[in-house]
Amino acid sequence: MDYLPDPDRQPQFYSSVPAKRLLAWIVDTVIILVLSSIVVLMTVFLGALIWPILYLTIGFVYRWVTISGNSATWGMSLAGVEIRDHRGERLDASGAFLHTLGYTVSMAFPVLQVISVALMLMTPRGQGLTDHVMGTVALNRRAQSYR
Repeated sequence: MDYLPDPDRQPQFYSSVPAKRLLAWIVDTVIILVLSSIVVLMTVFLGALIWPILYLTIGFVYRWVTISGNSATWGMSLAGVEIRDHRGERLDASGAFLHTLGYTVSMAFPVLQVISVALMLMTPRGQGLTDHVMGTVALNRRAQSYR
């Protein structure tokens, strides 16, 4: 964590990040719903029979691909945040996969999601449960140009 900005000396990196992550989550959820609905239409509604699996798969691939490419989902980019690893680097494909897997597991168990949200709201770096396990952090993108 020595490579990440200190929340006490450089608070601009973490300012409003939990609220921005919520906004990003809402945007990403809408995008995944739209993509899943398009697949259902393309399969002449057969995809509706496996909706939970379809939604989970599309959501997983969407998050993994977008975080791999830009260290942020489209929702995160819109909100102005991105995920960085413990060295302060953008996530690569394997880091994005693990982060997405951690997110997916925490969403599957509501108690883990509650813990994750509580950690985001109460810790100095606003890290969720997956972030704590992996050593990742969501940072304000704009603040990074002033680093």
